[in-house]
Amino acid sequence: MTDIGPASAADADVIRDLVRAAYAHYVPRIGREPAPMTADYPALIAAGHVWVARGTGLLGVLVLIPQPDHLLLDNVAVAPAARGTGAGSALLAFAEAHGRSLGLPEVRLYTNAAMHENLAYYPRHGYTETHRSSSSGFHRVYFVKRLE
Repeated sequence: MTDIGPASAADADVIRDLVRAAYAHYVPRIGREPAPMTADYPALIAAGHVWVARGTGLLGVLVLIPQPDHLLLDNVAVAPAARGTGAGSALLAFAEAHGRSLGLPEVRLYTNAAMHENLAYYPRHGYTETHRSSSSGFHRVYFVKRLE
């Protein structure tokens, strides 16, 4: 169903457009564009941090940034047309497998408190809320999943 692999420089514009479409409905709730909408995807791709899910076209995007003691899942975005197809679950499973392959004990992520769908979605996938705080003017909710 979904093939996940590293993004290439040629993917940058499509990734930017997919992320903008995936997050657009959050702008009115947050009052501004969420951070993933303004990220420097060419730089993230060049650093080897961006992974893409392909099926019939680009289905989703992951930004994974290894840290000394965890894998930061900095962004996961699914194309609006691919919502409900399992692409998001496949991307999360890939992130967790990637963290394990790096020998890291956990995956950490954060989401905006206004993205209430995510506040229910991540716990259904084994993530536990750790804390809430404000950063760069965003009200963020932090999650962790221990890798076995």
